[in-house]
Amino acid sequence: MTRIAATIDLDGPGLSHGFLKLPHSTHESAYGWIPIPIVVAANGSGPTVLLVGGNHGDEYEGQIALMRLVRSLDPARLKGRLIVLPAANFPAVMAGRRVSPIDGGNLNRAFPGNENGTPTEMIADYIESVLLKQSQVCLDLHSGGSSLEYVAHAHARRPSDPERRARTLALIKAFGAPYGGLVRPLQGEPRTLSAAAERQGVDYMNVELGGGGTVSHDLVRLAEAGIRRVLARLGVLPDDNAETPAPEVRPFAIEGAANYVYCLEDGLFEPFAHLQETVEAGQPAGAIHFPGTPWRAEAVVTFERAGIVLCRRFPGWAHRGDCLYQVTSPA
Repeated sequence: MTRIAATIDLDGPGLSHGFLKLPHSTHESAYGWIPIPIVVAANGSGPTVLLVGGNHGDEYEGQIALMRLVRSLDPARLKGRLIVLPAANFPAVMAGRRVSPIDGGNLNRAFPGNENGTPTEMIADYIESVLLKQSQVCLDLHSGGSSLEYVAHAHARRPSDPERRARTLALIKAFGAPYGGLVRPLQGEPRTLSAAAERQGVDYMNVELGGGGTVSHDLVRLAEAGIRRVLARLGVLPDDNAETPAPEVRPFAIEGAANYVYCLEDGLFEPFAHLQETVEAGQPAGAIHFPGTPWRAEAVVTFERAGIVLCRRFPGWAHRGDCLYQVTSPA
């Protein structure tokens, strides 16, 4: 049983906002708790939709879009329930870091969590064992954070069930990002929110918007419009822009390790390809330079698979094992 307690009634009607009280005993606060903001809006019959921002603390567009959403909600216009976590890993959000400064925890590698574990594990446990169990749909808003820059897109694990796959593709289309597709997670990664949603039988969509540890006003607006289109598609909110169709989505797939380019030695990374550029298998992707031995020849890395550049490493320094690029496969 979770040890996190909500200060609001998650099942109540109308609009409620408060905190999830995450127990955290420290030298400065023996019986303290970490306040994770939560907003619930409910009215009438309809699906429960879980909206998550701040899964990683340095990914900002989704956090801002969800803050704007909750400030604008009118429960009388709802048909169903929205559960909104704009800052899911609150310690990481307040630090502006991918992982929690308290325990080093990456929330999106902590599921299914542990009710008696570290703070990040306890958050993961609450989301999976309490919030997802009450939800039919989950929208998880990300960006590239400090280390990556993404082309704006929506994606999800490739569901094996045809009906769920069709519903997922409909959500991706409704969101209306420039690109959208279904992916196969590396090594079948079971520790993400997408894996948790799959275990709980919840339709799920992930959105990636920009990155580089900064905020794009244009991508915040894209997120706001996309969220409202998804909620209208689900019938939770009325479609106030029915006359304006969602933008066309360019489909793609991610099949496995060949869609990624990794750094094999520490050094300064010089990227050769740009976001949205079409690349070929074997094409040089970039060069690694070695400041400690400047007379050494640069090491060139190549793309294993032809496709479109979906993301790139943002900082100049790269270390062995860092992701440098992700490219798409045909849908």
